[in-house]
Amino acid sequence: MRPLTKIKADPRVRIVALGSDGGACKVRLESHNKPAGVIFSWGGGWDHVSVSFNNRCPTWEEMCQIKDLFFEPDECVMQLHPPKKDYINNHPYCLHLWHPTTQPIPMPPKFMV
Repeated sequence: MRPLTKIKADPRVRIVALGSDGGACKVRLESHNKPAGVIFSWGGGWDHVSVSFNNRCPTWEEMCQIKDLFFEPDECVMQLHPPKKDYINNHPYCLHLWHPTTQPIPMPPKFMV
């Protein structure tokens, strides 16, 4: 995850709350006139960013903008589809980005991506 100082310095970001292992902010994205709600954290061995709007899920392009804002260009992050029995849905229009801090994410060969 990018350093908090870089995230806070981005003019699209308005920090709402900060804690010892993350925070919450509003992020103005190019494609939407209302800011996205974002919660970010870096505890428990994971960097995590959740992104939501009140009335719809973020698009792929919006998730890419968030990825570029919160993570370095050379970092691989993922969206997960866990087993159905492990689903937790606290917000119907929220998507998440995950990055393990202690091991690399396995990647398929480049020609497959």
